[in-house]
Amino acid sequence: MADTNCSPSIDILVRGPEGFSLWNGPPFSNGQPSIKVETVACSNAKYCEDGSRLMVTKSGSTVSIYDCRTTKEIRTFEMPNILAAALSPRGTYLQTFQKASTPQEKNVVLWSIETGDPVYQQFQKNMTKTTWPSIRFSSDESVACRMSTNEIQFFNGCDFSKGITNRLRVPGVAAVELSKEPGSHVAVYVPESKGVPASVQIYSCAKDSQSQPLARRSFFRCSSVQLSWNSGSTGLLILVQSDVDKTNQSYYGESKLNYLTTDGIHEGLVPLRKEGPVHDVQWSCTGSEFAVVYGVMPSKATVFDKKCNPLLELGTGPYNTIRWNPKGRFLCLAGFGNLPGHMVFWDYSEKKQLATTKAEWSVTSEWSPDGRYFMTATTAPRLQIDNGIKIFLYNGSLYFKKMFEKLYQAEWRPVSADRFGEIAELVKSVDSLKVIETKPQGQGSKSSQATTKTTSSNPPAQKAAGAYRPPHAKQAALAQAELFGESQSEGLSKNALRNKKKREKQREKKASDGGS
Repeated sequence: MADTNCSPSIDILVRGPEGFSLWNGPPFSNGQPSIKVETVACSNAKYCEDGSRLMVTKSGSTVSIYDCRTTKEIRTFEMPNILAAALSPRGTYLQTFQKASTPQEKNVVLWSIETGDPVYQQFQKNMTKTTWPSIRFSSDESVACRMSTNEIQFFNGCDFSKGITNRLRVPGVAAVELSKEPGSHVAVYVPESKGVPASVQIYSCAKDSQSQPLARRSFFRCSSVQLSWNSGSTGLLILVQSDVDKTNQSYYGESKLNYLTTDGIHEGLVPLRKEGPVHDVQWSCTGSEFAVVYGVMPSKATVFDKKCNPLLELGTGPYNTIRWNPKGRFLCLAGFGNLPGHMVFWDYSEKKQLATTKAEWSVTSEWSPDGRYFMTATTAPRLQIDNGIKIFLYNGSLYFKKMFEKLYQAEWRPVSADRFGEIAELVKSVDSLKVIETKPQGQGSKSSQATTKTTSSNPPAQKAAGAYRPPHAKQAALAQAELFGESQSEGLSKNALRNKKKREKQREKKASDGGS
């Protein structure tokens, strides 16, 4: 078990019009985050999968690599006409895509960050969401693969000087997804063609076992697929989407969730209990359960085991997002995008709901690496106003809030959850945390802060007095107060209290008149 005193620091990357900066993450000693790295001008910033390195795209076609342990710039690449760049999972390689003038020009280059030299080059005519990055890695970078015409090419991820180690022929292949940990299998998508249905097939990455697929699933009315491997590389979730819904229930088309296992035991649809689209699906960190949000609004949320048996019903509501914390202990069910931002926090191990709250206009959302904090962000260009960051505790209490004139990006630095202590140990310090709320800046109002001590029994979201609350939200606040053993008057506004007393007096008067 990890020692919480030796746990790594949590960093937050924040990027605005001037560039990116790094904050020291929570808990905040003085109620405000301290600045770890001052603003650096850039147009884009992205961590590698394990958070060891940061890729920063600067003006003038310059890509810089930072070591996240020292926050120092360790390598700079100057590349004209660069269109895209990506880091390998452990930050060993930088992959770039440049505009090519001739087919003979190798415009996709894999660079060694340690030496700054290219280790592999190839030509690629164009780039799409399904074909970039061109070279895919397993999480430990031991296996790498690339999709080519009618085949998949495999490489030794530790030594590209060996070239292509083996080839897997799959006619019509349009997308691939290499399993992350371990990199033992690859999922292949072949679209519908000439009356032959679309299919997803699973192959072993071992050279001697690639002749036949280990599992296969076919389907008609398929425009695109999303492939999601679990930890352990034993199960694959396939979200099949079509542009047209023949039942006319959804303007956005039709979606079905399929499930395949590498041992071939399970192959079929996930038994969802409500008709309608699949809004979101996510595996737990263990790879033994997955959570799905599905159905016409109000949508339904269910947790399934790896045999597709329902384990826990999370209820119904205006939800389209599910986020499982890195420890697998807590779940956040939310409605973001064009939904009003309701959030429900669940303790999965105890099978109970902790709190409900709200984060309006959220564009991005994610748990911190230690699994104790949940951050939402309202960012441009999706929304041009009310940009800001909110950080909630695992129990739904609002811990920190900050508004920006313009915010493009806000995300945690990835760190392995194994490096942090267990949740039971981490949450002991919640009583000492303070809620900080910062008013919007640059809108003519003076910035002020309200500091309030919070505990796990407090209502999750504290709003300013007099703010409009719809009737259903007031009822939810009353139920919340009863759940946590508080008086109902604490959840009412001043006007509501005044009206409540007036109604009580009227009832007493009627009772006395009736008695006389």
